[in-house]
Amino acid sequence: MTWLVLGLLLFLGVHSVRIVADPWRTAMRARLGDGPWKGGYSLASAVGLVLIVMGYAATREAPVALWDPPVWTRHLAALLMLASMVLLVAAYVPGNALKARLGHPMVLAVKTWALAHLLANGTLADMLLFGAFLAWAVANFASARRRDRAAGTVYATGPASRTIVVLVAGTAVWALLAFWGHAALFGVRPFG
Repeated sequence: MTWLVLGLLLFLGVHSVRIVADPWRTAMRARLGDGPWKGGYSLASAVGLVLIVMGYAATREAPVALWDPPVWTRHLAALLMLASMVLLVAAYVPGNALKARLGHPMVLAVKTWALAHLLANGTLADMLLFGAFLAWAVANFASARRRDRAAGTVYATGPASRTIVVLVAGTAVWALLAFWGHAALFGVRPFG
């Protein structure tokens, strides 16, 4: 559990600098330069992610069960994951209506992913992992929306075809993960 907690602190800590210390972040980027700042940020993120994966994997050997989620939560989680994958793809397709309306679909994808997994899992490690990501995503989204309002940021909408691409690609990514990838990567089949 220690590696999981350390990984979460490092990974989410690095990703929270803009939430809690945006002026410091801006000053450090200016002082160090974009390359070194991004390099250090990426290295710390990668180390944190490795610790999270190692720590979470270790907890699966002797899980501490907090409750046994009812079967219906797996179905709700699958539906939420569909939304999460669509939001994730929306972050990368410029000019789609979801990004124009929501502003930060990647953070909303993380929030939805974390909520889905909190509903469908009942161990202490799940609560730590997905609860931490959910709390971070809530704080990050609120912070990003405040920055957008302060800067007057407006996200442009392009042709409807871009939104259709987001919906189709997001659904395809979801299906790939739900019916094959999740079991291959994590050893858990969402649909039994």
